[in-house]
Amino acid sequence: MDTAALISGAVVRSATVAEVLVGRGVLAEAGALFRRRFGGDLACIIADENTWAAAGAAVEASLQAAGVRVRRHVLPGRPRPKPTVDLAEALRDVLALDLAVPVAVGSGVINDVVKHAAFALDRPYLCVGTAASMDGYTSAGAPLSERGFKKTIPCRPARAVLGDLDVIAAAPTEMTGWGYGDLAGKVPAGGDWIIADALGIEAVDDVAWPLVQGGLRDWLGMPERIAAGDPAALEGLFGGLTVVGLAMELHGSSRPASGADHQIAHLWEMDDLVLGGERVSHGACVAVGCVMALRLFDWLLAQDLTRLDVAAVVGRAATLDQKIGAVETAFGPGEIAARAVQEVRAKHVEGAVLHDRLQRLRAGWPELAARLRAQVMPPADMVAALHRAGAPAEAAEIGVGRDYLRRSTLNARFLRSRYTVLDLLEECGMLEAAVESCLPRDGEGLA
Repeated sequence: MDTAALISGAVVRSATVAEVLVGRGVLAEAGALFRRRFGGDLACIIADENTWAAAGAAVEASLQAAGVRVRRHVLPGRPRPKPTVDLAEALRDVLALDLAVPVAVGSGVINDVVKHAAFALDRPYLCVGTAASMDGYTSAGAPLSERGFKKTIPCRPARAVLGDLDVIAAAPTEMTGWGYGDLAGKVPAGGDWIIADALGIEAVDDVAWPLVQGGLRDWLGMPERIAAGDPAALEGLFGGLTVVGLAMELHGSSRPASGADHQIAHLWEMDDLVLGGERVSHGACVAVGCVMALRLFDWLLAQDLTRLDVAAVVGRAATLDQKIGAVETAFGPGEIAARAVQEVRAKHVEGAVLHDRLQRLRAGWPELAARLRAQVMPPADMVAALHRAGAPAEAAEIGVGRDYLRRSTLNARFLRSRYTVLDLLEECGMLEAAVESCLPRDGEGLA
């Protein structure tokens, strides 16, 4: 897979991203990249203490050598900064002091909060990635929490992205595992999109789909080398994550990269899941959510939906009021429940509409099942690959117990109006049975 060609082709299509520079030793080219892609001669570097040590000083030196005046704003490194709208708005105020071009030096959180802050000020920004830990460097959205509810807020991506493979190889190995986990989530996310396509809910995009899925197996195919910090393997991982971000921008939403796996993960992130005194990362949550989603697909594919009793299922289906009641029971009063109700209202169907959808599912199940089998992979294979890449795979590895895993998986469908395997199982009256079947057995994989 020629990842560089994929990136170049997507950049040509992008409305915002003008250049992605990836290679060994390219940190020294930050000043020249800035001069090529940005007007003015003033930059504000935003980093945390860890990313400043990894790359910030070198970026500052390169900018200054290119004649760019630099100021800096360095956040504490421990505990890791949280991806919140509050932090993004605080950085907006820091940037508003002058007309400096923002330079984000970091990975997921730093990029997302700077992206939001820069967008609020209508400024392009430069992103210097310090780890292959997530897919947001080139995406047109910032997944941030606002009053406890995590959502992806539309924002312009960076105008230019720089990824120095020497810096990325030196990042903590767990961060590389997070990136592998985030990329692995595209396997079940693709299955979710196939379901929505087959049911006439949301068609597969013939631009974004091949960008994400065309090289996915190659990018995931070297987990041991990725864990070992092999530059060629890391180039594939970082490049794959970059391509995914561009696909999201071109599609106009995170659908190409995010499905039930992310919905499950977002619940843990919204709960500020902590393990060993540190907040569990997005990529670690997605890795575990990915495995749970694949187990749900595995259970689904063992069913014969050509025998689905559509009339009986429709007769037992939950009403909108019952779903709203379930949301309120799951989340209690407050912002999270209010937002979740909006999402549930947007995708709820009943009566004749639900009947027609399930008839279509029953008639098209053999073809849909074949498409899904070609897309998803056995959960055990994904668990093994995640572990070889240094990523978590089982809920216990991030401090999630059996009951919490059950609640999270059942409630995840409320978070987004996006149709996924969770919604298909619910509409077939099978969700609770599927989730129960996919939970770890007593004594296995428990926190």
